[in-house]
Amino acid sequence: MGLTRRDAIKAGATAAVAAPMVSKSGEAAETKPPAAASRPDAKVRETLLLDFDWHFHFGHAADPAKDFGFGADLDTFAKAGSGVTSAADPDLKLADWKALNLPHDWVVELPFVPSANPPPEPAEDVRAYHGFKPVGRQFPETSIGWYRKSFELPKSDLGKRLVLQFDGVFRAATVILNGYVVGSNASGYRSFTLDVTDFANYGGKNVLVLRVDASLGEGWFYEGAGIYRHVWLHKLAPLHIAPWGVWAKSSLSGNSAAVTLATDLVNDGPATKARIVSTITGPDGRVVTTLKSPELTLHAGEKRTVSQFVSMPQPKLWSPEDPALYHLRTEIEMKGKVIDDQITSFGVRSIRFDAEKGFFLNGKPVKIKGTCNHQDHAGVGSAIPDSLLDWRIQKLKEFGSNAYRSSHNPATPELLDACDRLGMLVMAETRRMSSDEESLADLAAMIRRDRNHPSIIMWSIGNEEPQQTTERGARIAFTMKEVCNALDPTRPITAAMNGVASWGKGICAALDVMGANYHIENLPEFHQRMPQKPLIGSETASTVSTRGVYVRDPKSGYCVAYDTEFPSWASSAETWMRAAMTHSYISGGFVWTGFDYRGEPTPFNRWPNVSSQFGILDTCGFAKDNTYYYKAWWGSEAVLHLFPHWNWTVGQKVNVWCHSNLDMVELFLNGTSLGQRKVEPLKHVEWDVVFAPGKLEARGYKNGQLVLTAVRETAGAPAQIRLSCDRQALKGDRADAAMVAVEILDAQGRLVPDANNLVRFKVEGAGAVIGVGNGDPRSHEADKADSRAAFNGLCAAVVQAGVAAGALRIEASSPGLQSASLSLNVQPVPPRPSL
Repeated sequence: MGLTRRDAIKAGATAAVAAPMVSKSGEAAETKPPAAASRPDAKVRETLLLDFDWHFHFGHAADPAKDFGFGADLDTFAKAGSGVTSAADPDLKLADWKALNLPHDWVVELPFVPSANPPPEPAEDVRAYHGFKPVGRQFPETSIGWYRKSFELPKSDLGKRLVLQFDGVFRAATVILNGYVVGSNASGYRSFTLDVTDFANYGGKNVLVLRVDASLGEGWFYEGAGIYRHVWLHKLAPLHIAPWGVWAKSSLSGNSAAVTLATDLVNDGPATKARIVSTITGPDGRVVTTLKSPELTLHAGEKRTVSQFVSMPQPKLWSPEDPALYHLRTEIEMKGKVIDDQITSFGVRSIRFDAEKGFFLNGKPVKIKGTCNHQDHAGVGSAIPDSLLDWRIQKLKEFGSNAYRSSHNPATPELLDACDRLGMLVMAETRRMSSDEESLADLAAMIRRDRNHPSIIMWSIGNEEPQQTTERGARIAFTMKEVCNALDPTRPITAAMNGVASWGKGICAALDVMGANYHIENLPEFHQRMPQKPLIGSETASTVSTRGVYVRDPKSGYCVAYDTEFPSWASSAETWMRAAMTHSYISGGFVWTGFDYRGEPTPFNRWPNVSSQFGILDTCGFAKDNTYYYKAWWGSEAVLHLFPHWNWTVGQKVNVWCHSNLDMVELFLNGTSLGQRKVEPLKHVEWDVVFAPGKLEARGYKNGQLVLTAVRETAGAPAQIRLSCDRQALKGDRADAAMVAVEILDAQGRLVPDANNLVRFKVEGAGAVIGVGNGDPRSHEADKADSRAAFNGLCAAVVQAGVAAGALRIEASSPGLQSASLSLNVQPVPPRPSL
């Protein structure tokens, strides 16, 4: 059911009870001694993962006969539970359906298809923005997906409430259980729940079917399609905690934290009496306090928000350097028995944006060193395993990034969990800037789901909106802000405004922090005009670069790996960094982008280019040279990165760069000094060198002392393969995954910088390759395959564990090269509750 603006505001006002309004009378608070306690888990609520053992089949957006009869007659919805589609037939034969596990993105499995009638050059081809995949109204045969899963429910479930939870389905999902249409959801990014209690078969077989329609997109970038996030089944008591119905809101005052707990209760049973018991454990696993509400009388059908309050002295504060998390166990106790419980993680920290001094975390100034990212990865598309989400956040942190913008949609819940655990600030963004009923419902759903995450420091209500400078846009923005503030008054509101002429106009009046997309060097002038408005670079740089390419050739479709190429509306990394990092009133910024992503292959928005080149890292997560620029000026370690490779034609002039944060760098060619260069803050150093084969060496000095050396040697022909992985073990849960990197080396073990050998993967033991990639923005090879050509010496495979414990051996081979193998230990783990 849709949420109106009034409903959203009313719901938020109920949940967000301010601390002074909370009465402590009748509420018992028990502060526990610091006895050791393990991390809590829900003990009563039964939550089952529904990711495994699905079947998939394409439907058809134009032919009902090829769409399992859906819409073949005008009476599709005439009688509930009858005649909707043959895909829901409990006796349907599934021989031609594909067996699979979730998450799943069917678009990444499709071939690349060029436009039949591309516009004449130099015009951009609109299909390039979605990566030339055959999805949309022009491709009815590959734009509808049907998912089907059968499962048993015991008779003992009768009397419980059964709630399905979908974390993300792209797009326009129709959900059918046992022949009944039980709900639908339009947005591909909104998490949603459905109460299916009335439609279940108790003590028998249940058939769950989804029709997913990706004919219409929501973005101008690759989005994928399918059930690409987790699916859950909650078995609940009639009196239970509502979905995303617990909020732990904290505020700091001196050396203590005021924590207000709001619990949304739903009573789908008869009138009853109950109480809320809330137990908070600290980051060390010790119980901090237990709160018991007075006994409550809840009428049949009643929904109520119960507030509790506690003051915690000397709290452990959350920060990127020390991401301390508290855990709240919320229990509903009836007649001395716990009938429902839920675990909620939260953090204690303070945030503040100051118009003169920038962003403050826990009272200390912090420069936001962020990246923008879409939700896709090499080999798997938008269906990213949870462990790979962790890996991506860790890769960003490795070069000093401390912030992540979910561009341009609400993030997968597990990505936000990773940001909480690993220490990454987040700008959380809704997909559509509008105040229509559905858009407000999407916005409210994001905030209710995500407001416990300490990593989130601001809500973004839009990106480069056409109405950003207009009076209408301002009205929309103020309405959205009203919803945000009602549901969560603790975080500021921002939006990404593009174009210097737009700053200060239209929606800007509604923003607590103005987000500037590009032109960061113009922010000082804007700050003089509007000194009271806090500022952040919501989208910056957009340097385009291709890993391992150093000669400019527009016909190749590649960009050079130096920090020199960018679209007309963007800038180099050095330009935006010198502006943002040297002015205290600019809170920092988010680079476009952390990772390369599918689609939007600027500046070559035509076939055969299929992926972007904006990333600091490529689509596989391999570092480009500019990664080390950010590591030098965002990180805390000494950095000396020398490039390019040293395989050229004798006598050719080569532009040699070093990214370093040392004082001085001296360059040597085969032992002869080519001169020293002083390193200026936020800049690189460079030389023009006439190539001679051998060894190019950079020596970096700090306070006159040699600190680091970096070497590039002329490599020989490809001779061998090397495999590496940042993990030695995987969990045997059918979900854990790891990235395995492949390097093509010469006989002396040096990376061959232009190697493009086809590498074939073979897996033995408890796992499988679920995707491959190489970072080439023009590659049309299949992501779901057992082989991949190297691109400039590198490629990768995503390996996922099965359920059997033991060794998982990956072998990589290529004709004429010495093969390589790598073993990972798949460890037994308790089976995750699932159906």
